[in-house]
Amino acid sequence: MNKRNDYKKGLWAERIAIIFLMLKGYKILKNRYKTPVGEVDVVAKKRNVLVFVEVKRRPNYEQGILSISSVSQKRIMRAAEHYLMMEKLGNSIDMRFDAIIISPPFSIKHLVHAWTS
Repeated sequence: MNKRNDYKKGLWAERIAIIFLMLKGYKILKNRYKTPVGEVDVVAKKRNVLVFVEVKRRPNYEQGILSISSVSQKRIMRAAEHYLMMEKLGNSIDMRFDAIIISPPFSIKHLVHAWTS
């Protein structure tokens, strides 16, 4: 039951992150983009930059950042490569990896360029 509750809270956090990004002028291209090699929580675009966003709901910002391990970063990067291939975008497009950390009761931190490929 606790896993299901955590799952629902994660979905809620992703919805909040999407609204947050839209209010900041991002166009949402995909939500929960799943591939055989990994998953990206949100794929968005602002101006000419494609942004792959990892969303974390944690008790505080520090725990959120620490929860994005190098293994999960690599998985997200592989999923991003899959997205580029499937959308036939090639490697010349500007892109970055961001993180959004959501902490109760209502704190949202957007870390632009959370890591690089």
